Amino acid sequence: MKPYCQDLRKRVVAKAKAGKQTQASIAALFGVSLSTVEKWLRRKRESGKITPMPPAHGPKRVLQDHAPLIRTQVKQQPDITLAELGVRIASCIGIAVSPSTLCRELKRLRLPRKKVAPR
Repeated sequence: MKPYCQDLRKRVVAKAKAGKQTQASIAALFGVSLSTVEKWLRRKRESGKITPMPPAHGPKRVLQDHAPLIRTQVKQQPDITLAELGVRIASCIGIAVSPSTLCRELKRLRLPRKKVAPR
């Protein structure tokens, strides 16, 4: 969902600062929720800004800083399985990762993925 425009935010905060209406009536007047008005006023009070927050991102990838190690391991043994690679990475950096995490990281690095051991 796109953030509300800056002009709307300014008008809502200005109306609230005038102090003649409740937050609920201001929300109804401008067609936003009460919690939105509360959040904008709290943000203005705490930081002095009413600009939208930057989009949130998920947590940092566990293997993000270990790309050279992964590339080296795959180069040394191109047919390594995800399970074997996980054991090697755990022994090198001390972090146990799931095969699905390794698969996603290999895909990001554009490296081949071997999912099952030879039979």
